[in-house]
Amino acid sequence: MQQKNPIIVGLDIGTTKIVAIAGRKNEYGKLEILGFGRADSNGVSHGMVLNIEETTQSILVAIERCLESNPNLTIKDVYVGIAGQHISSLQSKGERVINNSEEEIRKEDIDALIKDQYNTFVPNNDQIIDVIPQDFTVDMHTGFSLAQVIGMTGARIGANFHIITGNKSAIKNINRCVKKAELNTKDLVLQPLASAAAVMCSDDLESGVAIVDIGGGTTDLAIFHEGMLKHTAVIPIAGVNITNDIRQGLGVLKAHAETMKVKYGMALSSEAQSNSFIAIPGFKGQPSREISIKNLSKIIQSRMDEILDYVVYHIKQLGLEEKLYGGIILTGGGSQLQHLKQLTEFKTGLAARIGLPNEHLNGAYDVDLANPMYSTCIGLILKGYDEFENNQISFTSNNLDATLSKNTQLETTSNLDQELTPSEMIEISFGSQNKETDFNSEEPHPTQDGLEDGVIEEPYPAQGESEEKPNKRRNLINDIFNSVKGKILNLFENVEDEKL
Repeated sequence: MQQKNPIIVGLDIGTTKIVAIAGRKNEYGKLEILGFGRADSNGVSHGMVLNIEETTQSILVAIERCLESNPNLTIKDVYVGIAGQHISSLQSKGERVINNSEEEIRKEDIDALIKDQYNTFVPNNDQIIDVIPQDFTVDMHTGFSLAQVIGMTGARIGANFHIITGNKSAIKNINRCVKKAELNTKDLVLQPLASAAAVMCSDDLESGVAIVDIGGGTTDLAIFHEGMLKHTAVIPIAGVNITNDIRQGLGVLKAHAETMKVKYGMALSSEAQSNSFIAIPGFKGQPSREISIKNLSKIIQSRMDEILDYVVYHIKQLGLEEKLYGGIILTGGGSQLQHLKQLTEFKTGLAARIGLPNEHLNGAYDVDLANPMYSTCIGLILKGYDEFENNQISFTSNNLDATLSKNTQLETTSNLDQELTPSEMIEISFGSQNKETDFNSEEPHPTQDGLEDGVIEEPYPAQGESEEKPNKRRNLINDIFNSVKGKILNLFENVEDEKL
């Protein structure tokens, strides 16, 4: 009797949410989802753990909900995603002499070559997270893939490597949280590589693509060309920054800002109607206010322009702006913004599409799990299977007595709906005469403001940035804030006049 594939659990520790998904490949190579749990993320900012206890509690809630979705499931080993501005990468070359040039090159020779790269010098505060081979050389012949080089003969084997590093303290904090939740970190996986595994196919790898995963705290980038990984980057600007911009610019509560962004926000402000407005409740019994959807979308587009400028920057650094024939694949929760695909194509000059993880799931999965916000977590499971299939490592601590019922409804309720009461939910209206002052139509230039204090210490990227560039986003947000502030003051003056 053929042994079943192991159960592998992905744990995505994000800035806004923590997700745990348990899955197992069936006989057709598709993932059967056996458990799902999601919790609000506390203690994480821009992908980095800042509070051990709060993050641990959030992990425990996500794992508990995953177990509740399938009582027959037990979880011990997890594959954990890692991101944050502390992540960096470098290129390296290595080679080894084959003892007997008459013998075929074996997988063990490749493993030894990769292991040597873990001795590459990195700064004292960093450590190597992953070593990814790109292309190989045998003697004087170059350009071989991993599959091609095994079985060849030669006296010397070499390779180019993409090495991913991270801050030791940041890595230690993640591992401490996982351990305090009584789990074992099977491996740390860079989040953009996990997302790429979930949304990319072999044709994408061959044609060349850039994976842009827009999460809550970071935007993760992975660029592939000629069948190999060429570059990775973590951009410390994402959905949380957009929410903060809306909150500050429109003078609303954070919960209302998040809801407006998700339900009504557009990444391309030219597509927003000038006569459509959102009514939000007033403070402490004050009358409700109306927010222009066009103004809302201009704030969103300003920040999305900045993110995409960084994406273009990294692509141009590699000289691949005209060589990524597969274009841009957008994924992550932020990819669900309306008209983001069109804005991406305009900013990059490349074709764009939304990447969904549904290609790797079997037909019985809950439809919500095909949402791009779960790409990273599903990709973590797939990366775990890559390690299992290539190295036959042991998975003995994740067990299941019975598979998840096809009729079991996995808990994927939006956190927004849980946080806001019906009286706090906002409504949309059209054609109102109470219009807010529109802002300047000039496109704002990307800046670094809006990031949380104490998280980002240096501009990103440092190269080529001018310190004299006008801070147009701050002026833009201040204009809106002053407009809203003036209306509120007028409202109070009218109330005082009525009392007199």
